[in-house]
Amino acid sequence: MRKERLDKVLANMGVGTRKEVKEMVKAGMVTVNGKVMKASDFKVDVEEDEIICGGKRIRYREFIYLQMNKPKDMVSSTDDPRESTVVELLDDFHRNFRPFPVGRLDKDTEGLLLITNDGKLAHDLLSPKKKVDKAYLARIEGRLTEEHVEEFGRGILLEDGYHTLPAELRIISSGPVSTAEITIQEGKYHQVKRMVGALGMRVSYLKRIRMGPLHLDQSLEPGQYRELTEEEIRLLLDR
Repeated sequence: MRKERLDKVLANMGVGTRKEVKEMVKAGMVTVNGKVMKASDFKVDVEEDEIICGGKRIRYREFIYLQMNKPKDMVSSTDDPRESTVVELLDDFHRNFRPFPVGRLDKDTEGLLLITNDGKLAHDLLSPKKKVDKAYLARIEGRLTEEHVEEFGRGILLEDGYHTLPAELRIISSGPVSTAEITIQEGKYHQVKRMVGALGMRVSYLKRIRMGPLHLDQSLEPGQYRELTEEEIRLLLDR
């Protein structure tokens, strides 16, 4: 049994603002288990009680899980005084859950971004102790070699003296401009770019394609998002 205020449940489920919800309750538009409610602070069992508002049954969800194909030129934040944020791309219904991006993608990096209000899952996915893979497709100005693959496998010494955990560099093509898939288990500031920079090369394009068991939905255009499927949620929670 889990009890929550009626107005909070309705507001969280996108019925309206807290003020609007209170007016609906006062107007007799809300029933709980067939009984008209007139007190917006009435505690309901979100798992068992039948809540009807305006003739529509309200099914409560505590958490939401979204994957977005993050576009360039937006920051991975819930609020920024100067930049556009990825949360601004969400509709009102999903914003009601107060979700946040799990980790940050640089402003000029695109690709898979998990957005949720599940704090425990976010912590687990970001903790280096959990060893969750984050895979990126990178375009690199410079010729990649097997020696670079070995260096990544040992971890890279960055310019500030930090030695990264072992990472995987899989060369897709090598030339004056190379392409590679890079997999890390950390999330240090500009980490992939700094690791490549330590090799004397530069990343000119970066796109995250996987986070743990979650792969980027290739059908999503930059800026589009969707809710995770039940199977995707299960894989994340059970990994």
